[in-house]
Amino acid sequence: MAKKNKRPTAPIRMATPAAPVEFNPDYTNVKKDLARIGILAGSFFAALIVLSFFIK
Repeated sequence: MAKKNKRPTAPIRMATPAAPVEFNPDYTNVKKDLARIGILAGSFFAALIVLSFFIK
């Protein structure tokens, strides 16, 4: 069997803890999308109620 040559490995360095980064997400697009979905859902619901009076 062939011998395996051991390669010298570099010592593992531990990462120094970085300064804490503040998590500050921007939800403006999400709020706009939710408002749009709410308006569409409300208008469809109102249309169904109005149509229910004509279908008798």
